[in-house]
Amino acid sequence: MHESLAPALHRFVAVARDGHLTRAAERIGVPQPTLSRAIARLESELGVALFRRSGRGLALTAAGRTLLPRAEAALAELGAGVAELAGDADPVTGRVALGFLGTMGTFAVPGILREFREHHPRVRIELVQVPHAALLERVRDGRVDLALTSPVPDEPGLVATPLAEEELRLAVPSGHRLAGAGAADLAEVADDPFLLFARGYGLQGVVESWCAQAGFRPRRAFEGGETATLRGLVGAGLGVALLPAGPDVPGVVQVPVRSPHTVRTLGMVHAADPRPTAPVRDLRAFVVRHGPRWLADHG
Repeated sequence: MHESLAPALHRFVAVARDGHLTRAAERIGVPQPTLSRAIARLESELGVALFRRSGRGLALTAAGRTLLPRAEAALAELGAGVAELAGDADPVTGRVALGFLGTMGTFAVPGILREFREHHPRVRIELVQVPHAALLERVRDGRVDLALTSPVPDEPGLVATPLAEEELRLAVPSGHRLAGAGAADLAEVADDPFLLFARGYGLQGVVESWCAQAGFRPRRAFEGGETATLRGLVGAGLGVALLPAGPDVPGVVQVPVRSPHTVRTLGMVHAADPRPTAPVRDLRAFVVRHGPRWLADHG
């Protein structure tokens, strides 16, 4: 079958319900000869007769009776899909899939959404919180309409907008030799066990690159996916970590890093789609305008 199958089935169902070509043609608004030719083409493509003459009208053949409920179900499903798409695109009640890193879920994303909902109270926001690599994959395949992430990618097919910078500090246990230091060079912990982000998290590669700039490869003690978990492991004395600056946690001291410059860029990423829906377009524009303030203060 080809792309004209849906209209062909629509015309077949119309004739089947009316049992008469002329009445069916009038009801669906096409000339009777056009409808007759459409039914003949469908029968030719299927290789079976769907109707037989019955008095002054038409009756379904056995093949027609087999096809009718399936055609009706297919058209109903197609109609439901079109209605769902229209609902998602509605400027007032449409849907947007927003992806973000876990580190943004406590403060930045709730703040952005609270302000957005003041202007768009009925837009439906689907939240997707996954690591950096998974976020980009969902943006590429269309499951996520926009993502707040880091590092900001540079690749064909994606539009990336830097929004804010985030400082990472050296998190050390309270009894660590650097706990009382006003600042430290990253090279000073070259021999310490490191608590690192797992593969797929944006910070994994960033932290390792900073360690390389400081002249060492971090000695991996544990890997994790959540900042809070790694901070807790630091507090338990299991190692040191480079983490986004955040609230004080018992047993953990956050030491600013002098060298290298441990600051990463946070930004918005979306596909280079030429015709985003109104809700997607509105949220993207809102994030560009207001996101920098929330992201700069999100820790």
